[in-house]
Amino acid sequence: MTDPELASRFPNLFNVMTRGTVEMQFHLFQEPPPDEMISNVNLVPYVGDKWLIIQVDNYYWELPGGTREPNEPHTDTLKRELLEEAGVSPKNSRSLGAWRCHSSSVVPYRPHLPHPDFYRYVSYGEVEIVGQPLNPSDAEQVTCVELVTLAEAIRRFHSTDRDDFAELYQLAAWARENHH
Repeated sequence: MTDPELASRFPNLFNVMTRGTVEMQFHLFQEPPPDEMISNVNLVPYVGDKWLIIQVDNYYWELPGGTREPNEPHTDTLKRELLEEAGVSPKNSRSLGAWRCHSSSVVPYRPHLPHPDFYRYVSYGEVEIVGQPLNPSDAEQVTCVELVTLAEAIRRFHSTDRDDFAELYQLAAWARENHH
């Protein structure tokens, strides 16, 4: 499928969104964007035929990932965030895409991050459960990690108004099936 075909199939994912001071739009990427332009990473994780989702603060369903630390390669950020938020280690991953973001804020979210333009890079891949979430005290608190069917992941994301994440998991399933 082309970007326009995917945009019509997944409008909540590919349409321009605004979150706070950031305007963002999802695009497919065969490779990661330039490393110095990536501020955040996420993984749409699976184990066998089940999809991993996390619950934050006893309400929001999320996909694991987070913000880079100073001088941290995005691949190390992903490994760290997966362990902190889901207690998992990546077995493999493939590039899915990224939200191209533009912030209208005068200052970056953190001083070391690219600003005002940056990417929130997303890949998908198989993970191995190695323990419980580490839940650092300075981060959102993950209250639940579950392996569910794709249909259940979609339902849960819709239940907390994260239609974009529901479509992101559908896109990852499509990409996995088609090795996109």
